[in-house]
Amino acid sequence: MQELLKSFLGDNALVYIIMGVPPLIFILLYALVTLYMEMKVSAHIQDRVAYMRTGWHGVLQPFADILKLIQKEDIIPAQADKLLFTLAPYLVFTGTYAGFAAIPFSEGYIGSNINLGVFYIVAASSIVVAGLLMSGWASNNKWSLLGAMRSAAQIVSYEIPSALAILVAVMITGSLNLNDVSKFQEGGLFNWVVFGGPLPLLQKLAIIPFTATAFFILLTAGIAEANRTPFDLPEAESELVQGFNTEYSGMKFAIFYVAEYANMFLVSAVAVCLFLGGWQSPFGSALSGPIWGVFWIVIKGMAFVFFQIWLRWTLPRLRVDQLMYVSWKVMTPMLFVCVFAVGLILVL
Repeated sequence: MQELLKSFLGDNALVYIIMGVPPLIFILLYALVTLYMEMKVSAHIQDRVAYMRTGWHGVLQPFADILKLIQKEDIIPAQADKLLFTLAPYLVFTGTYAGFAAIPFSEGYIGSNINLGVFYIVAASSIVVAGLLMSGWASNNKWSLLGAMRSAAQIVSYEIPSALAILVAVMITGSLNLNDVSKFQEGGLFNWVVFGGPLPLLQKLAIIPFTATAFFILLTAGIAEANRTPFDLPEAESELVQGFNTEYSGMKFAIFYVAEYANMFLVSAVAVCLFLGGWQSPFGSALSGPIWGVFWIVIKGMAFVFFQIWLRWTLPRLRVDQLMYVSWKVMTPMLFVCVFAVGLILVL
């Protein structure tokens, strides 16, 4: 698609601006759907009805919430660092939005088809840490600062198992480009990396336990990096009010939430591209093509977004010490074993 635009418009900034618009529109529409889904799913889990009055079964409630946030007063605390306080939510959203550039929504649409796609996503999403620290520091509020410090410690800790799980998939596929990784898994469900990829049968049988473990850990670490329950310590309202965004109101508060929802899909899409075939159809050549590619990656991604919502309203929050224990003493050692075992199987 990028080459097609260049043939009409030439190689200039307008091409890249046009390429960047669809993911932004997708994030905004997806955030509305996910907000509604979160409320209704949580209601069914807890035997409630949730939104019912604004539109049929409350489908217009997310739009009403946006209208409410637009009208709310934008308050900046008198003792806050006004410049950093204002920049923080935009920096957090930018870090998440930048990661979508390397996600292949189909074979014909990928914002930036770079060879270091996965590495780029990990690097770009790290900008979020700076934004969260900035919001906590600039608020001049001890609860906000504590929430920001928790967030930085949590995201940095869980990037280690994320990177090791990604390494397992990269060793099998031989590429960091998510488009190439998706192409590698063509041929149907059993050619996906989580099932050993398109390798000889004996290799597949030997490698499946390690790829399945790596996939599960990548998804779990992604939930932690998105600050979702049971890893939502930076926003633990019982002791931190609302954490790093306590002092934010109106649209600045909304931007933090849009960034969180976008991050939920981003970590799901990375896991889908690396282990579940990306935009490939589970039925092989049937139901495949550019349009079907967008359908499959969105459906797979939304399935894991639903899973994250389900976990939020099912599991209790971990303590800080448990949070760090899971990362450093459970996930990381298990992934070192997976990396060593997968490398040994591939070499032999």
